[in-house]
Amino acid sequence: MGLGMGELVVILLIVLLFFGGKKIPQLGASLGESLKNFKKSLKDDGKDDDTDKKS
Repeated sequence: MGLGMGELVVILLIVLLFFGGKKIPQLGASLGESLKNFKKSLKDDGKDDDTDKKS
């Protein structure tokens, strides 16, 4: 149940119509920053658990 090329093109066109051409790079940057912060918090969260056990 994967997405074919046709479905991806339709989704891209809908996103382009909905947000406009100027907003898409900003949305991509925001999404990338959010994912980076999320991964960082997961990594930091694991370190906090280790330090709590040692104390």
